[in-house]
Amino acid sequence: MSSRPPPAFPVDSAATLARARMTFDIEAEAVLGLKARVGDSFVRAVQQILEVRGRVVVMGMGKSGHVGRKVAATLASTGTPAMFVHPAEASHGDLGMIKSVDLVLAISNSGEVDELTVILPVVKRLGVPLVAITGRADSTLARHADIVLDSGVEKEACPLNLAPTASTTAQMALGDALAVALLDARGFGTEDFARSHPGGALGRKLLTHVGDVMRSGDAVPRVGPTAGLSEIMREMSSKGLGATAVVDPEGRAVGIFTDGDLRRQVETGADLRALTARDVMHQGPRTLAADALAVEAAEMMEQYRITSVLVVDDDGVLVGALTINDLMRAKVI
Repeated sequence: MSSRPPPAFPVDSAATLARARMTFDIEAEAVLGLKARVGDSFVRAVQQILEVRGRVVVMGMGKSGHVGRKVAATLASTGTPAMFVHPAEASHGDLGMIKSVDLVLAISNSGEVDELTVILPVVKRLGVPLVAITGRADSTLARHADIVLDSGVEKEACPLNLAPTASTTAQMALGDALAVALLDARGFGTEDFARSHPGGALGRKLLTHVGDVMRSGDAVPRVGPTAGLSEIMREMSSKGLGATAVVDPEGRAVGIFTDGDLRRQVETGADLRALTARDVMHQGPRTLAADALAVEAAEMMEQYRITSVLVVDDDGVLVGALTINDLMRAKVI
């Protein structure tokens, strides 16, 4: 059975771009219109959520449900425990997820969607605070709510004024505003954010310490100050670090010798057999503590144009070593 090619729809470039720009204007106007309408109810909503001992249960149907899932995820990742419960599923058992210590954040532009309004009396009987984000202050949802946040828009960006576009943008902006206001009120900082996002780049930078990725024990090349070049080379080759630490009898790092230093010695024509680690090492090597952030090691390497850093304890005793490749494997850089 042959398939016919889809019909061609000629695109009017000027009209297409005009419609896109009109959409941006309408949705930007919808968001900016919220600024004049947030007031005491918004402050009370933030205060109510801060006092919740359980979770914020976000609910919404259709496009408002998609917005609700995003709002719940944003709240949860910024310090406010939250989850999304689908209203249709709630009336078939999922209401059991809502406890008396929770708060319900219900999102609906019309405030009249059946799947949501049918469970509102049950939510109220549980004694759970109800915050509504709705475009109609006279709706069933608004009448049941303890706090109403007005997300109303004059028109949708859809040319038919039917598809949720500007209204869902306004809902999303109000949800983000709540999350940011709550984040600020809780004193939620970058380290808190990192703990919520351990798999992300920020999490790795703020949670990974030098001790987590450094080489330690026998994997760290080290020689004494009197070691000859042959011993130095054996140590560097066997440990594959491209450098070796030079330590005193107490194990304190007093110097470092690298592959680059070896090349420079060869270029000078010096008698390598007569040289010791003390003669060729860099004194006062760059060091870090094991509890320093791995990103600090990356910054040190970049600043001084080096590829390895020694790790020492409070007494200067060598406890590890770190290379730029180690940081790359850990995805710190």
